[in-house]
Amino acid sequence: MTGDDSGTGENTEDATGSDGDIHADAETRECLRTVAADIRGDSSESKQLSAILYRVSDLYDPEEDTSPEEIYLNVRHIMQIKAQGGIQR
Repeated sequence: MTGDDSGTGENTEDATGSDGDIHADAETRECLRTVAADIRGDSSESKQLSAILYRVSDLYDPEEDTSPEEIYLNVRHIMQIKAQGGIQR
């Protein structure tokens, strides 16, 4: 998707190709990692969100081998464990 598809006059070009695959994009990767570092705090929620953003940034890193599905499943698993009160040992 490229150009102004939002109706806002803004350029909505992203790092996905016409085939729907996400392609390496250093600017997007660094932006996500900067935000992840900025929001990381002492609370478990901020650490968790920071980790999720950093993981999403891996999609834009050509040296990482991950997919949106892998990230979704990983985050879902973490949220399920958190909802259960942690890992039962």
